[in-house]
Formats: sequence, C-alpha cells, structure tokens
Amino acid sequence: MNIPDFPSDLRMRESYTKRVEPFIRKQIVKVFTGQRRVGKSFILYQIMQMIANKDPQASIIYINKEDHRFDSILAYDDLIRFVESARDNNKVNYIFIDEIQEISEFEKAIRSLLLDRKNDLYITGSNAQIFSGEIATLLGGRLVEFNIHSLSYSEFLFFHGMEDTRESLGKYFFLGGMPFLVNLGLDDKVATEYLKNLYTTIVYREIVARNRVRSTWFLEQLIRYLADTTGSLFSAKSISDYLKSQKIKISHNQVQSFIGYMSDAYLVHRVPRYDIAGKRLFETGEKYYFEDLGLRNSLTGYRPGDLGKILENAVHNELLFRGYMVKTGWKGNHETDFIATKDNETAYIQVAWTLDSESTIDREFGNLLEIDDNYPKMVVTADEQFINTIKGVRHVNIRQFLTSNII
Repeated sequence: MNIPDFPSDLRMRESYTKRVEPFIRKQIVKVFTGQRRVGKSFILYQIMQMIANKDPQASIIYINKEDHRFDSILAYDDLIRFVESARDNNKVNYIFIDEIQEISEFEKAIRSLLLDRKNDLYITGSNAQIFSGEIATLLGGRLVEFNIHSLSYSEFLFFHGMEDTRESLGKYFFLGGMPFLVNLGLDDKVATEYLKNLYTTIVYREIVARNRVRSTWFLEQLIRYLADTTGSLFSAKSISDYLKSQKIKISHNQVQSFIGYMSDAYLVHRVPRYDIAGKRLFETGEKYYFEDLGLRNSLTGYRPGDLGKILENAVHNELLFRGYMVKTGWKGNHETDFIATKDNETAYIQVAWTLDSESTIDREFGNLLEIDDNYPKMVVTADEQFINTIKGVRHVNIRQFLTSNII
C-alpha cells in the first residue's frame, strides 16, 4: 500500500468521516475542499485507515503534491502514468490525491481514471476556483464535495483535552481552531506566531501567486479592513468609496476581484443578503466572516471591543460546520444576522454579546418576532443568566449553542 504512516495520535473527526463513509467504493469522486492547514490531509488519513482496517490488503495509492517525492507529477498525463504503474488490476484501487490543484489539467486525469470501475477516487484542493463549474461539467456531476473547516469548538475541546468552561471558550475565541496547534500547545505567543506565518502562506501562495496579484499592499489592507469590520454589511463599491476617502484609489471592480480571490482560498466566507418578505436574494450587499478566528485575530489583535464580532463569526462558522447554508436576512429596515437552512428546514438567529439594556433586548428579539413563520428563532449571546424565552423566541448561551445540536 502506498500510504503514509498514520500518526499515532490521530484524532478522528467523525463528523466528516461519517458523511464520507456511504460513498466509499462508489464510482463518484470524493472532493475535499477548504483552506490550507484545516486538516484535509488528516481526513484522507482517517479514510485510508478506515479502509485498511476493514481490508489490510487493500490497494491504496496516495499522492501528496506537497511531498517532494511526487515532484515528477506535473501534468495530467504524469498522474495517469503514476497511477497505472501503481494500481493492482485485480482489486479496487483507492486513489488519494492531496492538493491536486498543483497538477496541470488534473481534471483530464480524473475523468479518465473515473472510467475504470475499479478506481475509487479521493482528492483535496485548497482553492474553490479549480472546482468551479468547469470540472463539474467535465465529470458529468459524478463528484460529491465535502468542505472541511478549522476545528469547531467541540472539536477544539476534544483535540486539546479541555473541558467546556468560559476560559476554554476564551482561548478558542483568541486562537481559533487550526488543527496543528495541538502540536504546539496553546501558549499565546507561540500560537500567534504560527498563525501569522500561516496567514502569510495562504495569502502569498493561494491568492497572490495563483492570481498573479501585483497590488499586494492593497490586498493586505483590504484583508485587514475585512477583519476590522467582520460581520458588517457592505458592498464592493462601499469598500472602494471608503478606501478612496483614506486616499487609497481602487475601483470597486478590483475590490470585488480581490474579495473573490480571498473567498476562493477559503480565507473568508461570503454571506449573501436575503429579502425575507420578498423571498429573494439582493443583488448587492453581503457580509464576510473569517474561516478561522485565530487567523483573523493575528491581523487585528484580540481586542475587547471586537468580542461581539468574534462571537458572530463563531456562530457563522458553527453553522457551516454543521452543514447549513447561511444568509443574512432583511425585512424592511430590520436585520436578521443569520438565516440557516438545511434539509428544507430553516432557523433564524440573532447574535449579540450581551443583553444589557432594554433597547438591545427589544432590537434582538423584536427583529425575530417580526418574522411571521413557525421556524425556530433564537438569540445567541454570551450571557449566562438571561431568561430562556421571550414570546417563543429562545435565548441560547454561546457555549450551549456550540456544544449541543440545538437547531
């Protein structure tokens, strides 16, 4: 078997492996996407381990394009030749290809390998652009995508052997959920240094180099702007206008392109704006949240005034981790932070750090009470003593939200 040595302390991320298991040995490409270093390779290891445990003689072929031993695989024909030389013609061949975007025209190889029913394909990539409509068309819909995220709060506790406490949540809010931190420990200075270097790698490898960005200074300023305004509603034009007021001249089209590059690299996630009454998406205006809280904080620092933004980002990320489609809602002039949908079910969620005034309570609960349907509605805060419900709208503490399947 051409597989890596499994780490002795491999921590299972069962939320992903359980979703993948029904597709093992099915003639459909399993695609794992997500930001660099969120653990896609370890998901592959876990699937390989599952297969090897069931069949120790399984034919497993593993290619990691970040490993120099596979430098000779540069284009699709190199990939085909390598697989053909390594495969066992008498068995199902489980083929794992890590960071496949480093192989030129890889989609041609995938389409060819998929023709053989004895090939079971698993691939990872760190850029959404390469898995856009073109490859889906080439594969005739014969792929299923699993978006891998940095650790959820529950996974963070499990990885680091921690109990759910206010201190643990504070550490998660500060350092985020990049899995490699388990090897470094949670010393603030060490972890922050790692996160700063990881941020640089993502920006310059997945955004600057891949998209041939020349205005790197502006790109970095734009990323910092998104970090400072996490969860704020704006458009590319409003960002452009703001930057012009700061003597930074940039067109809104270029702003839109740069934000697209960030989204393609999974550094940030775009949340579109939805008209609740009209049941349609607005053409302009959206929110942006960071894939990992620690990476966001490595840009801005961890400031007490940002806790509300961090809390909202954490709720957004938890919804993505659980497989929800997320939009921000508007009805008249009132905003609903998140509309979460999955399996034809919907939930409405407001987020606030505290409910420390009547005006805040009226706003957060009132916005939800104006929505006249029977789907669940809740306000998520850091308050631990607030009453449970107001007129049927639930109040949920953030730790309860992050550790229980409450919606």
